Formats: sequence, structure tokens, C-alpha cells
Amino acid sequence: MKTYIYSDRIVTESGEISGVITLENGKITCVNEESQTPEICDIVYDFRGSIVIPGLIEMHSHGAGGHAFTDSTPEEVASGCDFFLSHGATSILPTVTAGPFDRMSAAAKNIRLVMDKQLSRANVLGVHLEGPYLSKKQAGAQCPDYISSPKPEEYIPFLKEMKGYIRRWDFAPENDPEGKFAKALRDAGVLAAAAHTDSTYEEMLPSIENGLSLVTHLYSCTSTVTRKGGFRSLGVIETAFLLDSLFVEIIADGRHLPKELIRMIVKIKGREKTALITDSLDIAGTDVTCGTMSGTDFIVEDGVCKLKDRSAFAGSVATSDRLLAVMTRECGFSLSDAVFMASTTPANILSLPQKGRIRAGADADLAVLNTDLSVRAVFVWGEEVY
Repeated sequence: MKTYIYSDRIVTESGEISGVITLENGKITCVNEESQTPEICDIVYDFRGSIVIPGLIEMHSHGAGGHAFTDSTPEEVASGCDFFLSHGATSILPTVTAGPFDRMSAAAKNIRLVMDKQLSRANVLGVHLEGPYLSKKQAGAQCPDYISSPKPEEYIPFLKEMKGYIRRWDFAPENDPEGKFAKALRDAGVLAAAAHTDSTYEEMLPSIENGLSLVTHLYSCTSTVTRKGGFRSLGVIETAFLLDSLFVEIIADGRHLPKELIRMIVKIKGREKTALITDSLDIAGTDVTCGTMSGTDFIVEDGVCKLKDRSAFAGSVATSDRLLAVMTRECGFSLSDAVFMASTTPANILSLPQKGRIRAGADADLAVLNTDLSVRAVFVWGEEVY
């Protein structure tokens, strides 16, 4: 059975076209700029006047819609993943927050259950561990009590037990001076990312040489130039700019980074190396305005979660569609570029060549947007799920 989707604004990797997308058996089989009605019609969607984009890929989120990805049941995790569908994201990499290793392990196994039992209508891509091997100096909203250096007795058996499920692991390279942890991740097929790190360029090199390829939420808990005895050393930020091999992700909620800084990052790294993330908390997409999180009081105002004393941000409450709005309306990027950074680049980072693009042979994961960028419909594997 074939499904035909018509639109006068189809966002492809090379720009917008008008035409028809043919879906069959969960795949895009044809993208045709001619919009003639086929002789044999099975299912036809007429989205002319709306915008069809590849489904967004959320590669860093701690939860949303009132559902956290840590300390939750598999059913709650699935509900959190499903929430993203209503905001245009068809694929998600649930993030486990730093904590005691047994708690992080339990959270990862719950995500594995979601995947094995197919509890979510979204594509659950695997487990993203943010910690516990981070820097206490750059802990941010992560609890420093649970931060430690990599422990082989923890991560080696865990990587073996969870082989094929752990997709990404974030750590501070300065805690891995010989690159052994990075190498273990590479050998296990896990994406290694530098996060909550106070590293210098020299301290990052062993991890980079052993496979580290991503800098987590650039400018948020990442070091910059330091001086010692008058001599300057590059930090994580400058290393990311210097090395073309490194991808970066940015919290594009319009609050964590000002629009000028976002423009500068993309100017230097390009859309091919810049991914948009929400880094959302479980309260994203809810009407919660205050509360306590990990023993810390917070408030939500100005579109961001703050410490109660307003001295710093405590987390993001953004949804995936908001990233597109910020990038186009506030930062001045084309919708095509914004979609590329929210869909195609994450797919490339995660080595998913069949996702994040509208072209023949790609997975039929699509989002349909109204002209105000609100979500009208969502397709996963060619099935309308929202």
C-alpha cells in the first residue's frame, strides 16, 4: 500500500520544493517535484499550505510532559518519548542524569525495556548517559555528590551487559587522561561526548584520538581559555572551534545562548557540525511554575527554568518545535537550515543515514507544520501517529 503526501513546501537537504512524497512499507520511495495525482491512489494526504519536514531528532532530553527519563517506570519513559511527537520529534535519545551508578544503570535498563517492548510510538534510539564521570568544577545542574572519575569496574561490565542499547555517553575528558574510557566507548560502538568539563585542549586530545567526536551543549558547562604562568591554553569551546572533526550541540531555546552567540557558533562550525537540542527537563510542556528538583528550589519564568534566587538557570523547558522558531524568528536562519540542524545533523552524529532527511530510501519519519511552525501531523515509519 502506498501513501502520497502533497505539499507546496517540502523541506529537503538542499532546500524547499513543491511536490509529492511517496511512502511504502515505512520508507520514502520517491520524492517528486511533479504533483500530478497518481492513477492508483491508496492513501492521500493533501498538506498544500503546510510545511513537510523530516521528523526532528531530539538527542539530548531528560524528559518532558511531566515524565522524567531517570527514576521512572518504563511506561513513564514511554509517555515522555511520546510527548515529543506532538512537537515534531519522531526520534529521541532519552538522557539519564548523573547519579549513583546503580540508579543510572536501572534507568538505562528501563529505557531498554521501552525499546524491547516497543512501548513508545516514537523511535527510541537508545540510552544517553550524562555522567557520572563529569567535572565537579563544571557540574551545573548535575549533583556534584555523584560525580566521579571513570571506574573500569563499573563501565566495562555495564557496556557488555547493555551492548547495542547504550548509544551515547558523556564525560569530562580531563578525567580520562589516557583515553581509556573513550576507547572503551568506541570499541563498544558508543558515541563519546565531552560534557560538564573543565578540560584544556591538551587534556582533550587523548579522548579525541580515541573517538570522542561531540561537545555537549557548547558554552553550557564547558571551559574556555585559561592562563597559567602567563601562558594561555585553549578550553573546550576553542577546541571545538579549532577541530573540524568535532560536532557541537547547542541548547537553542533562546535563553541559554543569546541569538548573536548562536549565529557565531553556526558561522564557525556550519550547519553540518551544529545540532540543536532542548536538554529539556521533565517539566517541559507542562504548566509547572515552581518546585524542588534534586533538593534545589526552582522557578520557571521567561521561558526557562531558574534557581529560585534567579542567580542561574536550572534547566531547559523547551520543546523541539520551539528550536525551529528560535532559529528562524530570532536568529534569522532559513527554515531549511534550522531543520537540517534539528534533524539531519543529529542523524549524522548518531550514524543514522536513513533518518533526518526527505529523500528516496530514507525512513518515512515526517512532521507537518503549520505556517506558524506549530505541529499539524506526524508520521513514524509512514504511519500517522499524531
